[in-house]
Amino acid sequence: MDEIRQITEKYDATYVEQIAKSQEDLNWFALAFYKDVAKIYDCLTRIKNVERNPTGFSLDDAPILGLLVRVWKLLKEVIRYYEEDNAEIISILERPLIEASVVASYLMASGPSVVEDYRKCSYKDRLRILHDLENGSAFYDTKAGKRLLKSVREKMDFESLTANDFDVQKRNRWRIQGKSFYEIFSEVEHADLYAATYGMMSESIHGSWNESMDWCLSRNDDGTFSAFPFSHPADIRYVSPTLKFTNRPFRLWLEHIDAYDENLRGVMDWIERVNVTLFKRFDAQYRE
Repeated sequence: MDEIRQITEKYDATYVEQIAKSQEDLNWFALAFYKDVAKIYDCLTRIKNVERNPTGFSLDDAPILGLLVRVWKLLKEVIRYYEEDNAEIISILERPLIEASVVASYLMASGPSVVEDYRKCSYKDRLRILHDLENGSAFYDTKAGKRLLKSVREKMDFESLTANDFDVQKRNRWRIQGKSFYEIFSEVEHADLYAATYGMMSESIHGSWNESMDWCLSRNDDGTFSAFPFSHPADIRYVSPTLKFTNRPFRLWLEHIDAYDENLRGVMDWIERVNVTLFKRFDAQYRE
């Protein structure tokens, strides 16, 4: 908590007044706040109830923790590219960030059997590697192939898994409980949010035509296209909607590991309050 306190204590009345000033000051305050939120998330993944977890987290909890670590790492990178004014890279990073946030929330609402299913679903292509080995693929005679095979076997041995332990996952087409990400997203968030947030980043054809038009091409007056070799400017306003997805799983995690005291509840509530205030200020400042 000392790390978190050091982050939040600067937000006194004078500091927060920046929100009400110019658009430039608002952007500066928002960037600083988002950075601090990412740091707080980092701290939260290092908190534990020592009575519940004297050392680390079991296989029932570790997959969730891994997703939360991914969230704050990606959020820090997203913010870094806002500083570099590169919206294209942000669009690439936001997709796995939202995925990790939503799946973490879903797993915590579902229980250990679903967490096990989630773990097993990650072995789809690793089982294919074992299948290719049995069919005599020459790749696994190379040094790179042997290293890859060793990694797969070590992970499966650690979890006491064999190639015969995945019948349920095969029947469900390697989806958690047979559900698409859209279905999971709809349960955790709301179906109406999907298209405008995650959906456009997750088109059925990766590297799609629409992505090329958005980021990599410029349209000429005669209807032809030319290469667009520059970075598109980034708009800091779009971090606020992203935090809508990220705050929930961290709150759920603290509850899940029995570490959600009044101080941490206050921190999570504070993040949500400031984020909502920023969203409203941006809406008032920008006219388009």
